[in-house]
Amino acid sequence: MKKIILLLLISFSVFAQKKATLKEGDIIFQSMNCDLCKAINAVTEGFDGKDFSHLGLIYIQNDSIYVIEAAGKEVKLTPLEIFKTYTTETMYVGRLKRKYRKHIPKAIEFSMSQMGVPYDEAYLYDNGSYYCSELIYDAFLSAYEKPFFELTPMTFKEPNSNQYFKVWIDYYENLKIEIPEGKLGCNPGGISTSDKLKIIGVI
Repeated sequence: MKKIILLLLISFSVFAQKKATLKEGDIIFQSMNCDLCKAINAVTEGFDGKDFSHLGLIYIQNDSIYVIEAAGKEVKLTPLEIFKTYTTETMYVGRLKRKYRKHIPKAIEFSMSQMGVPYDEAYLYDNGSYYCSELIYDAFLSAYEKPFFELTPMTFKEPNSNQYFKVWIDYYENLKIEIPEGKLGCNPGGISTSDKLKIIGVI
């Protein structure tokens, strides 16, 4: 039994150090340091229990690597080296399983067509704007013409509590809208655990 556990630990250690060679259509997962990020991390779980609060889709043009992302004020195309500066944490790379890769070009095409669409500050699905994982969800929904990743009811409450995180109370009061508790949405952690992709390494 000890040998099995040791082998598993060694295997994980080898994986943890494996550097991914990026391909177009890969999804990069980040853990960012912000108050909202901490609240998101508390109620979502990513691959291997990791915390992910942001993601982007890899796009390659003339051997230059970019990340398509919904961040800041809008959907935008960000050089990979800039994307890396968002966090000091290790970033994980997810790749669609082979049988799902044929529609990656369509997902890229959809994402590129959304450049300049406003960032979805309300975190409400299908309201004419995008937060990071919502963009990826819709990109593959468009590519496959049916749901690909999963929407689940969102929560803004502290774990094992009926109390909202104060940061969310303040956030939505500032927006002057109700907290969208229970509304369908998606998050980076959930996408990282999808059975349609595999985490292949880190960058």
